[in-house]
Amino acid sequence: MKIAVAGDHAGYSLKEEVKALLTSQGHEVVDFGTNNEEACDLPDYIYPAALAVSEGKVDRGIFIDGVGYGSAMIANKIYGVYAAVCQDPFCAELARSHSDTNVLCIGGKIIGSALALEIVKVWMTTDHQGDVEKYKRRVGKVVEISEKHLKKLSEL
Repeated sequence: MKIAVAGDHAGYSLKEEVKALLTSQGHEVVDFGTNNEEACDLPDYIYPAALAVSEGKVDRGIFIDGVGYGSAMIANKIYGVYAAVCQDPFCAELARSHSDTNVLCIGGKIIGSALALEIVKVWMTTDHQGDVEKYKRRVGKVVEISEKHLKKLSEL
């Protein structure tokens, strides 16, 4: 898969570890920055990465900031992006299997490296259970909300 990674200064170190893991697993990584630990503004990196997910230029995204929520708030403003903050492997599994998320958000200040890498492994290898009616129906309702309130990028 082709994976967008992005984050701010608080997520930089962990982002580099995630990139190494993804590359070792055979994934193509597109890094939207930041490229150091100097203080920066999160939207400058998450917004273009989320656009890449929305436009289908990448298959998924993994965004890392201080606690994960800033990245998720930005990403979820973009049509076709379904981001979840995951702080343990169980949440990562459910974010994929039940909710069909295409962006994983992690907090570099609250999750240690070993746990974060396990979260990434689980999220990357879990498929959506779209053949299970209740998950298909629930995801469909979320998509309906998106269709009602967000504009497709082609309409902008």
